[in-house]
Amino acid sequence: MTPTEIAENMDGKLTPRPDGHWAILPAETIQNHAAFLARLPDGALACAWFGGTLEGKSDISIYATILDEGATEWGPFARLTDDPDRSEQNPILFTAPDGKIWLFNTAQPAGNQDESRVFIRPVIREGDHLTSGAKRDIGLPNGTFIRARPFVRDDGAWVLPLFCCNPRDGIRWTGAFDTAAIAVSTDDGASWSVTDVPDSPGAVHMTPVSLGGDDMAAFYRRRQSDFVHRSESHDGGRSWSAPAPTDVPNNNSSIGVAPLSDTVLGMVCNPISAAESSSRRASLYDELEEEDDRPEGEGCQPIWGVERAPLSLCLSSDGGKSFPIRYTVETSAGTCLSNNSIDGHNKELSYPVLLPRADGGLDIAYTLYRRAIRHVRLSAETVADLIAQTA
Repeated sequence: MTPTEIAENMDGKLTPRPDGHWAILPAETIQNHAAFLARLPDGALACAWFGGTLEGKSDISIYATILDEGATEWGPFARLTDDPDRSEQNPILFTAPDGKIWLFNTAQPAGNQDESRVFIRPVIREGDHLTSGAKRDIGLPNGTFIRARPFVRDDGAWVLPLFCCNPRDGIRWTGAFDTAAIAVSTDDGASWSVTDVPDSPGAVHMTPVSLGGDDMAAFYRRRQSDFVHRSESHDGGRSWSAPAPTDVPNNNSSIGVAPLSDTVLGMVCNPISAAESSSRRASLYDELEEEDDRPEGEGCQPIWGVERAPLSLCLSSDGGKSFPIRYTVETSAGTCLSNNSIDGHNKELSYPVLLPRADGGLDIAYTLYRRAIRHVRLSAETVADLIAQTA
């Protein structure tokens, strides 16, 4: 699809496909990226993302739309943030145990992820759209980023997965010093403490899931563009082992993981690594055209530019140590050497998120060519067939 063809189909209407339905979400911006799915207290599905002209620009804001259960069309989009000086990115919608809805997001000046701050604000539903209240900086260190779903610990504490860009004086951010951590709040988000994940250079987008009881696994995107990594917790998410590789390649792009049944995990990702591709770009923000003569640090030596396709659903029956079943959700050339959303060169299918449905189906959302957000709803029959293959 060309950017024009995508724009013509950004109507939010669910269209049948052999394994379920799909849609392209409505939006007013040229670039739309980093989708996040959440179930609202009333049962509706909400999708949040960031949109503007180009990632890192100060016109990037957080948007959201709602799909009511049983509806065949997404509702109108709503703008939830508006910081004129920072690029607002990576939204997370979180429903607290008391039923209140919160929006977390990052905000950074230009491409300086090591100057990012994390904000929280209340969100409510008004008719067919979401609205947001005043923002508050949650007090985490400069360079803190988020991407994955928070969880509530057995003692009621909120746990927010992080990755830390770890600023270095005089060094330009490239991802070279990024590590993983968790933030914990025991006062309903008023204050937070941070615990590092050990030995996690290059491990970002920490995505924890429960394995039952006190056992958990977390999965990581890797700056080194080698493999999705995994770590374990056996105390309900209080402490974590060092990340170790799974059998799923990773291209230094986001992943999403969730339980599909009591014994099967599903992961959406681009299962391709730098070892399988010669495509490279200088950095994530090399198109911002803002002068920055600071040197790059060595660190873990991130690799950028590996293709972001196909978009696959991978299934595991051993707690995420291996994912032998891989199902193609959508495929393309995957080229991502440019973040431009107008010229049609970008073909990435990236930053997926998945959310299981009560009927056994699965909702997935992801970036379509840096131009729009694609929603795919796999039918319960499709998911059941895939789960059966893991037996």
